[in-house]
Amino acid sequence: MSKPTADWERVGDRFYRKTQLYTSVFNPELELENYVVTGAPYSGAVALYRDEGKIYTYRGNQAAKSTIDIHSCAGKLIRQISWDKGRIKALGWSEDERLLVVTDDGTVRSYADLQGDFTPFSLGHGAEEHGVQACKFWTTGFVALLGNNSVIAVTRYEEPRPQLLASAPPGEVVSWTVIPPEYTSSRSVEVLLAIGKTVYVVDAAECEDRSLEAGPFRHINVSPNGKFIALYTEDSKVWVISSDFQDRFSEYESKVKTPPKDLQWCGNNAVVLAWEDELHLIGPNGAASKFYYDSFMHLLPDIDGIRVLTGDVCDFLQKVPDPTEEVFRLGSTSPASVLLDALEQLEKKSPKADDDIQLIKANLDEAVDVCVRAAGQEYSIHWQKQLLKSASFGKSVLDLYNSDDFVDMTEALRVLNAVRFYEVGIPLSYDQYIRLTPERLMQRLVNRQEYLLALKVSEYLHLPVDRIYVHWARQKVRSSSTDEESICEEIVRKLDGKRGISFEEVARAAYDEGRGKLATELLEHEPRAGKQVPLLLSVGEESIALDKAIESGDTDLVFFVLLNLKKKIPLSSFFRTINSRPVATSIVESSAIDQDRELLKDLYYQDDRRIDGSNLLVSEALSAPDMGAATDKLKMAAKLLRDSKEFAPQVAALEDAQKLTRFQEAFEKDLTERYVGLSVNETMSKLIKAGNMKRALRVQTEFKVPEKTYWWVRLRALVSRRDWRELEEMSKGRKSPIGWEPFYNEILGAGNTKIASLYIPKCTTLTVGERIEMWLKCGMLARAGEEALKAKDRNALEELRKQASGPALLDIERMITQLQKGR
Repeated sequence: MSKPTADWERVGDRFYRKTQLYTSVFNPELELENYVVTGAPYSGAVALYRDEGKIYTYRGNQAAKSTIDIHSCAGKLIRQISWDKGRIKALGWSEDERLLVVTDDGTVRSYADLQGDFTPFSLGHGAEEHGVQACKFWTTGFVALLGNNSVIAVTRYEEPRPQLLASAPPGEVVSWTVIPPEYTSSRSVEVLLAIGKTVYVVDAAECEDRSLEAGPFRHINVSPNGKFIALYTEDSKVWVISSDFQDRFSEYESKVKTPPKDLQWCGNNAVVLAWEDELHLIGPNGAASKFYYDSFMHLLPDIDGIRVLTGDVCDFLQKVPDPTEEVFRLGSTSPASVLLDALEQLEKKSPKADDDIQLIKANLDEAVDVCVRAAGQEYSIHWQKQLLKSASFGKSVLDLYNSDDFVDMTEALRVLNAVRFYEVGIPLSYDQYIRLTPERLMQRLVNRQEYLLALKVSEYLHLPVDRIYVHWARQKVRSSSTDEESICEEIVRKLDGKRGISFEEVARAAYDEGRGKLATELLEHEPRAGKQVPLLLSVGEESIALDKAIESGDTDLVFFVLLNLKKKIPLSSFFRTINSRPVATSIVESSAIDQDRELLKDLYYQDDRRIDGSNLLVSEALSAPDMGAATDKLKMAAKLLRDSKEFAPQVAALEDAQKLTRFQEAFEKDLTERYVGLSVNETMSKLIKAGNMKRALRVQTEFKVPEKTYWWVRLRALVSRRDWRELEEMSKGRKSPIGWEPFYNEILGAGNTKIASLYIPKCTTLTVGERIEMWLKCGMLARAGEEALKAKDRNALEELRKQASGPALLDIERMITQLQKGR
């Protein structure tokens, strides 16, 4: 096996290598020079679109419609997107392998997941009027240049909000590029426009002239880290300057009369010029090397190098990584290089292996680390193994060594070798893999429908696999032509019991494909009601959705279903649906009482709940703004109940309420006081307080108010208005339906002991002691004594004597003497 240095080229004091990734990439009949070619970051997919500005050979078997062809780096066709929506001005990729297609009228289509589905948006800001001339993309956004030199930036694809940047001066834009926001001091995208002999820097706030004199610049490009700018001048020179235009680092003259078709960065330390089949690699300090190809080439830059794509091969050009150079450089005596030699001696069973180990024993741990890192930078499986064997050999000699990095690298290389295989076609470098992350690599495999590989890698790296299964199921639903029952059975068999699986996502894909029945069957296996219910409503399974919501116990979810049902189906069907479901009926009632009383009335009517409907009308009557409306509501309430004999008492009560309202209206008219809204008792009380006894008696008669109730109302009303004369007259009466004690209590409570005392003699049903207590409460000690004397209660008199003083004491003593004489 030849040494890795066989592919190295010295450029100045650095080494660069060209690694052949794939051969026989495209069909020989494909004229790659007639295509616009763009590659996704991190060795992602390659999009091809025929350049409409070029004349090409007509072939009878070619499709009449234009297509965007998405290939792997190995040339395998992943997806073909038909195109008939205007002239394409730019193709680009985001870091998550989202394809962006921009047309001349400013329409943008965003294709996620390498599928044919897209999300459109428009650039606006005059794009349709002036036309899009070109676009420049970075990992999370892009900038469009319009025909009037306006510049529009889109900085994120999830919620695209095109922003018009500062105005650029007029004139032909010879070349241009962008500096992504993460590499600018303002943290907003900056656009470099080569116009005339200078370069303008445009951002959101201003357009600044950098006052260069060597233009026009045929090419301009920014390094991946945003620190350097490469310019190609009119006199065939390449300048490398700092991104703030303050320092010039190197200059190179190509000595080729025609300007290159492309200029790109190879990592952050070299610039590549490309003609049709010739490539110049320019390193630091203007040193360069040349490469030649047999056919037309396209450059696909990445973070740590550049892919060169022709019809025959896909190469990766990069600076030789430091660990690799340390191990393999000719004449290297580094500990890592000696450790690799020790392994070779060990395989030959030579004692020199031990000599090598003893030579580097002091730096053996460092040598192991370098060999591990160098293994990660190799595309050759043979050299990966040799370097890892060397590291393992070194580890075995060391007393203490943390093997975590070794284990991690072994895992990473197994994954990288699997995805680099030509049938998968993702030739990631180790640095790209670390930047991309294993999780996003799994997403790329899934997008290519490499489900088995994605599952095996995920299980190997202990990553969740639920998204892989769901994506497979969604694709199955979209593409399978077998009957729906078989599809459902297969999906459930594969997915059932797997952790984190969302059947709702699969069901939604089925629904989007017009397979409503399949969507419903799949939703039966979704354990989360919150996911089931919205889609069940979408597919028209309202009853099932309501039952699932009720089963979940989530009242908000039930309410959501009910709102949707009410909008979608006739009211009669809505009521029939909820009648057999008490929970749903209760929720409708509780919400409608505050928000939609008409709905509640319809519900009670439909359900023949006459009492509830009548109560609702009565409550509305009580809060009615005028008497006419209140009376009408009461009439309606009575009419609702009148048809059934079992509600006769309620009907009578409602008719009485109407009659009372008429009486109260009449009183208001005659007495100019507010009566409407009062009860019968309150009405009588107010009339008595106002001195309208006849009217009060009439109310009693009309509404058959019991005598006891009337006397209570009358008593309290008279006490309230302090009508002592009337109360004194009443004390002369012979009979009271409520007895005389209430009179005593009410009047005493109002503070009139004189009138209250008039009722004590009439309380004949009370005991002597109770009457004595009543006299005492009125402050009449002598009368209390008379009550005791009459009952011949010596003890009571003795008690009273203790409390008495002055004339009252003499009276009590006289009574005691009288009682003694009577003996």
